[in-house]
Amino acid sequence: MHLKYSPSAESDLACLPSSVRDRVANKVEFFVRQNDPLAFAKKLSGYNAYRFRVGNYRVIFEISEKTVFILAIIKRDDVYRNL
Repeated sequence: MHLKYSPSAESDLACLPSSVRDRVANKVEFFVRQNDPLAFAKKLSGYNAYRFRVGNYRVIFEISEKTVFILAIIKRDDVYRNL
């Protein structure tokens, strides 16, 4: 699978503290390298999207063919209010 970040997701990632940013980026890369990344994800009801859980953050993404598109990286407390 290939990994692509949307401009807003890149901005979300850049705004995180460096230790959290590294953890989130490394974990997302780990998930994407697996044979079935969706085994680590949860489908969002009402949306054609999924989420990875990385500590207190949620990584919202879509899958198209062989590409994982990261749409947003949001703190757990705010994620479902902002969708």
